[in-house]
Amino acid sequence: MKLVVAKSRLKGKVAIPGSKSHTIRAIAIASLAEGQSTIRVPLASSDTLSAVRCYKALGAEIDTSVPKAWLVTGTGGKIKPPAETIDVGNSGTTLRIAMGSAALASPGQSTAFIGDEQIQTRSVGPLMSSLQDLGAKCTSIKNNGKPPVTVTGQIKGGKTTIAASTSQYLSSLLLCTPLAQDDTEIDVTLLNEPGYVQMTLDWLDKQNIQYENNDFRNFKIKGAQHYGAFDAAIPADFSSATFFLCAAALIADEVILTGLDFADSQPDKAVVDYLRKMGADITVNPDSVVIKAAQLTGVEIDMNATPDALPAMAVTAAFAEGETRLVNVPQARTKETDRIACMAAELKKMNIDSEELPDGLIIQGARAPEYLAPSFTGGFLLDGRSDHRIVMALSLAGLAIGDCTIDTAEAMNVTFPDFVELMTTLGANMKTTK
Repeated sequence: MKLVVAKSRLKGKVAIPGSKSHTIRAIAIASLAEGQSTIRVPLASSDTLSAVRCYKALGAEIDTSVPKAWLVTGTGGKIKPPAETIDVGNSGTTLRIAMGSAALASPGQSTAFIGDEQIQTRSVGPLMSSLQDLGAKCTSIKNNGKPPVTVTGQIKGGKTTIAASTSQYLSSLLLCTPLAQDDTEIDVTLLNEPGYVQMTLDWLDKQNIQYENNDFRNFKIKGAQHYGAFDAAIPADFSSATFFLCAAALIADEVILTGLDFADSQPDKAVVDYLRKMGADITVNPDSVVIKAAQLTGVEIDMNATPDALPAMAVTAAFAEGETRLVNVPQARTKETDRIACMAAELKKMNIDSEELPDGLIIQGARAPEYLAPSFTGGFLLDGRSDHRIVMALSLAGLAIGDCTIDTAEAMNVTFPDFVELMTTLGANMKTTK
């Protein structure tokens, strides 16, 4: 599928859909809980539906027939590994969190996991080692620390040390260890994206789980605890809002975003601060965020906490005056793609000067959209790299300069299947084609 984008001007109001990260955490906890939980206004996307299928396979009963109220009857922590391999699709969050859940199975019971081609390039080695420290057995079928993997129960608790190059490793351990028989202690030698761990801790707090957090460097989790059924609404997704925030900062008369809760722990709410630092016209009200286009100026941004925002911020920087440095985000190279290398390559196709750093990007802005606009028939042909965030980020360039065609646009379904529909309600001239 291709996404064809023409130059546009945005105006209007849009409600941001639910958070992928929160939805998957809710599915995991509800599936491990005792009784029936209700997950209200969840995000229905390829990634979250992968989580649904995964936890169904592990023994939970999940009814998604009512879109705004999913019902989950949990296992009470009694995982039942399926005979068949669980395919997590493109969902790294599902894979890593579910590996921890699978480690709760009875001794000797095994669960096999696989994912798509991208997932099979993503490391789970540190998580495997920690689960083994705690009593499980983990095997990488290709002996490379990546999927396909098999997890055999049962974690008992104990002590482990982990370098969390992705926060998902630590979130997985924090979600499964309360149900282990004994207490667990986790020493954390590296932690990227701590905000996502805080999201996990917020869920544990709502469940009254007992743990100690020593400055995110050491955790002590009491064993033999339980999750209870809950009824909770999923907050709107700041990661999805990033594309609307950045687009509006570039080309909006006025865009109003609703549903965003700045009291929530989602790290990508920092994008508002990034854009303000660049000079964006953003007003945060109690029930909305209002953005108008303004002249942006290049800045340096430490993006360690927000790697998912790098593609959109890279495009935004192309239309800022001067140099923008997006730094301290090495984990962006190990997401669905190497987002640093991929964004540098795609920006150069549009005559945007960019330079790769080991841990980020340098982008030279100050070029008017008219200068960057294609002067040849067919416009810019861009490669979305089958990465949902790259596809959507490149569409922002198309809205600013016009005449862009982005392939692998089906990847948007991973987290934001309504992206094109919601953008067009604001006046975006974009459509998908085969």
